[in-house]
Amino acid sequence: MAVGFDIRALIEARRGENAALHDDHLNAQVPRMLGTIGFDRVLTTAAGAWYDDADGNRYLDFLSGFGVFGIGRNHPVVRRALQDVLDADLADMVQFDLPLLPGLLAEQLLARSPGMERVYFCNSGSEAVEAALKFARCATGKPRILYADHAYHGLTTGALSVNGAEEFRRGFAPLLPDTKVPFGDLEAIEREVRRGDVAALLVEPIQGKGVQVAPAGYLAGAQQLLHASGGLLIADEVQTGLGRTGRFLAHHHDGVTPDIVTVAKTLSGGFVPVGATMARAGIFEKVYSSLDRVFVHASTFMGNALAMTAGLATLAVLDDEDLIANAEHRGQQLTDGLRAIAADSELIADIRGRGLMIGIEFGRPSSLAARGMWTMLNTARKGLFAQLVVVPLYNRHRVLTQVAGDHMAVIKLLPPLMIGDEEVETFLTAFADVMADAKRPNGLAVDFGRTLVKQALGR
Repeated sequence: MAVGFDIRALIEARRGENAALHDDHLNAQVPRMLGTIGFDRVLTTAAGAWYDDADGNRYLDFLSGFGVFGIGRNHPVVRRALQDVLDADLADMVQFDLPLLPGLLAEQLLARSPGMERVYFCNSGSEAVEAALKFARCATGKPRILYADHAYHGLTTGALSVNGAEEFRRGFAPLLPDTKVPFGDLEAIEREVRRGDVAALLVEPIQGKGVQVAPAGYLAGAQQLLHASGGLLIADEVQTGLGRTGRFLAHHHDGVTPDIVTVAKTLSGGFVPVGATMARAGIFEKVYSSLDRVFVHASTFMGNALAMTAGLATLAVLDDEDLIANAEHRGQQLTDGLRAIAADSELIADIRGRGLMIGIEFGRPSSLAARGMWTMLNTARKGLFAQLVVVPLYNRHRVLTQVAGDHMAVIKLLPPLMIGDEEVETFLTAFADVMADAKRPNGLAVDFGRTLVKQALGR
């Protein structure tokens, strides 16, 4: 049979049109933003913790697609598994059958998640959170969800209603009438549950925005308060789960078993979007309580063969390559190196996190000259200094990181779990160089200014 479509030929024929296509047909603000900070590269191939651009330059990925590439980019085990399942010509998404692969992946997830009994599969972290919100309300018969300030749980309407960042919520009201509480504050939870209408607290064991770790005893204390009033604890592990923090799930550090857990990102293997909502005994039975309610919450693509295969292969890679232990080891290696750099820099206020989810927070320096620079930048935009570190890390050293939230002077490190000595040393060397430059009066600001000028001239 003649084949009229060749994806490789299409990519090669249209290479370099990236920015124009996005500007004409997608979100036009994205190419403008990337162009402003000098991140508008034409990227080509990738493997592990590295990717390349069209000019043959190599980049170190310390963002991992916001956590998607936990096992690295283009892992051969997942690639082969996906090719094999495509070659199997399975009867997929029949909708009125009992496919094998979702059952197998659920079995594997639950074996690694003590206390969880059942799994609902979906297509993303946001969808996993949406399911968790619905399940909690249905299981408890209560309407209200508590969420933490600075929380991030997704951008669909339900998930946005429990999003603690105002910059995402603005312009999309009215949202669901849920209630924000300070992160780590048990007294605030106690005040709210006294009203008797709280279905659940939805919380990240480590907040992605700002990389704030839940205080010791907070999750357990919150669950105790919730259970006393008939509510549930939902742990959002979309970014923290699947080994990121040196445990399979981040709440395993805290010795607590939530009632509902959401996962996604790394579960995809970096290939096929997938999310999952896990729950303890009794919750699914209240949601799917009769034959009349068999599809009361469902999705057309849930449990599709490609997503389930990617998930199964990813779990196998985590085990076979001992990546969870590696995340703990490399996280400590990075943290030790960063603290050594911080000891020589008055601009670094804190190094925090767990495993390979690390936050570097900058703070107002004590010396007069540096304090003037800091004040100037913060007056222009709160948290701008962190962006002035991210830009030279990428443009000068080809290391990709991100600012951990709007108006925050925090950089988040989220590298693949398979990094080794080369990646750790590459990052620490680059970061030390940028922080040395920050000692010069307005050094980073001048560097950023050159980037803006260069980009303007290039356009």
